[in-house]
Amino acid sequence: MSNLADKKCEACSIDASLVNSVDFPDLLNGLEDWSIVKESINKLVKTYQFSNYADSVSFANMIADLAESEDHHPKIVLEWGEVKLEWWSHKIKGLHMNDFICAAKSDKIFNNL
Repeated sequence: MSNLADKKCEACSIDASLVNSVDFPDLLNGLEDWSIVKESINKLVKTYQFSNYADSVSFANMIADLAESEDHHPKIVLEWGEVKLEWWSHKIKGLHMNDFICAAKSDKIFNNL
């Protein structure tokens, strides 16, 4: 599979296809410590650790910029020393390839800090 972080999100319509759950292991294999959490729907979830609040805020702002550039928006929970991200596609109520792309891009941002 090509590098997810190099891909661009596509516009997601209400009739877009969910990622098939049989593909989850391969997609997760290309990501760093992400998990799929099933609440009412599947979400990609990861918590990043930081040594202070300012770095947490800076990273959260970079993720907000990513979300705007990809027109795909996660749940961001900002706390002292950590940022928790949850990616899922609201329109289709589950996981789309865009979520895996944005998760990979989130890791790339973190790894380049």
